[in-house]
Amino acid sequence: MKATQKLHDTGQSLWIDDITRDMLDSGTLAKYISELSVTGLTSNPTIFDRAVTKSDKYDDEIRRLLKGGLKGEPLFFELALQDLSRAADLFLPVHQQTATVDGWVSLEVSPLLAYDTDATIAEAKRLYKKADKPNLFIKIPGTKEGLPAIEEAIFSGVTVNVTLLFSAAQYTAAADAYMKGLERRVEAGLSPDVRSVASVFISRWDKAVMDKVPDALRDKLGIAVGKECYKAYRDVLNTDRWQRLESLGARPQRLLFASTSTKDPKAPDTMYVQAFAAPNTVNTMPDETLLAFGDHGTVEGVLSPDGGDYAAVLAEYEKAGFDVAALAQKLQDDGAKSFVQSWQDLLKAIETKCLALA
Repeated sequence: MKATQKLHDTGQSLWIDDITRDMLDSGTLAKYISELSVTGLTSNPTIFDRAVTKSDKYDDEIRRLLKGGLKGEPLFFELALQDLSRAADLFLPVHQQTATVDGWVSLEVSPLLAYDTDATIAEAKRLYKKADKPNLFIKIPGTKEGLPAIEEAIFSGVTVNVTLLFSAAQYTAAADAYMKGLERRVEAGLSPDVRSVASVFISRWDKAVMDKVPDALRDKLGIAVGKECYKAYRDVLNTDRWQRLESLGARPQRLLFASTSTKDPKAPDTMYVQAFAAPNTVNTMPDETLLAFGDHGTVEGVLSPDGGDYAAVLAEYEKAGFDVAALAQKLQDDGAKSFVQSWQDLLKAIETKCLALA
């Protein structure tokens, strides 16, 4: 049995963090589903930048959209929704078989809106309606300005992938926004069954401190933070507040481990995937990490609900002079800026291709 199947059997969903038209046309995504237990997909501006600029698969469609008067962001979202709609259809059987727990794909709102609550809400609603797919998440960042947008989107029935979370505190704030949205739906006489995931980024922690820590602490921070987030997730599910919502028909906002490719060339390429096996969670990973885990990964038990040794490890980092809470905020801020840069690069690349094809 492949390690990917073993991981799936623990109750964790394996999602691919990639999408290209080539993957869809060649049957690669279908192969990942049938052979590597992949049950969902995430995307971001960098992924689409690579997809559009490094392939001629989009050229004919870009020409058609240009003739229809589209350019810039509207043209990009047309291309993205075409790809994600096809992927959503591939995952629809698992979505139905799991009673809508699994089988999701994700589309991000413009990162330029990360600090604009009202614009994020409007864009999330627009994209969700335009996609018209039962298994599509709209990605909204868990920034201070993004939290009320998450609440409002959930209240409006928009399924949400909360992105750019880096700590247990940031995860807990996202969970609070999710529950507020559901509680408002209950008060309004609406169903509280609106799905969501909360994406905690892992590898960026270790990349941020890689050249500043002693060897004994190398590549341990991301795993410790992930364990703390898992404890926070399990703690939320044990609260009276959540259990009341669940008794009314709500379903958990599943914890998603994102950015699980290894950034340290000295570390095992499956390190983070193996560390975060846990039931009722998601791990989204790029192709190379998925293929590596399928080839030589191992599953050695699941995460402890109490987070195991996370507190002791974080204390070691604090002792070594790292302010973990401050670093979490910096990582979120830097992540938002990075997404904006990726978005601008994507639009510039599309503009260049449009000029060449016009």
